[in-house]
Amino acid sequence: MTDEKTIADPGSLGLAAFAMTTFVLSVFNAGILDKASEPVFLCLAWFYGGLVQLLAGMWEFKNRNMFGATAFSSYAAFWIALGTYIYLSTAGGAPLKDSFGSSAMGLFLVSWTFFTFYMWIASMRISGALSTLFALLFATYILLDMAQAGWISSVPAGYLGITTAAVAWYISAAGVINETWGRIVLPLWPVQKNAEPVAGRDRVKVKGSNVGHV
Repeated sequence: MTDEKTIADPGSLGLAAFAMTTFVLSVFNAGILDKASEPVFLCLAWFYGGLVQLLAGMWEFKNRNMFGATAFSSYAAFWIALGTYIYLSTAGGAPLKDSFGSSAMGLFLVSWTFFTFYMWIASMRISGALSTLFALLFATYILLDMAQAGWISSVPAGYLGITTAAVAWYISAAGVINETWGRIVLPLWPVQKNAEPVAGRDRVKVKGSNVGHV
């Protein structure tokens, strides 16, 4: 009996949600648009980067893709938590900025930096595109940590975040385009020795299970 999936691969959807939310927030961090308009980010954080990416994570559990399930579900929670914290702070709650030692946001960002680091290590066994994405995301978190500490401005993190979003969009586009065209149009550079294209996409088989591009 063949081991067939019962749902479409949710990876491209999850990556698209991550990419757009990261892009919009990074535009404000880079100072390209006035931060007075930043609340528009909250809608994306709650619904696209949050809810939609969480659904993608749950579907990855269905597909038995532990990496994708962990990544999408976790970063969905990140966006929901960040959006909620910004909303509550704007409404008169805890301040968003203070010294690094007592900053709730500083602790929040550093914690996500640690998580992103080991996800980056794991991504190195999946594809070159994905490991590049997580390397950029890890570097972005480091710059955000430094900005929160007051050592640098948020501008470098903003521009690196925009680059991170562009790579995430590329991987998402590769999933959609390769699937619909039935061949590899946009390569993802799988790195495992037993990598093989499945359904026109860069997918690898590991211990009998399919592990997609996410």
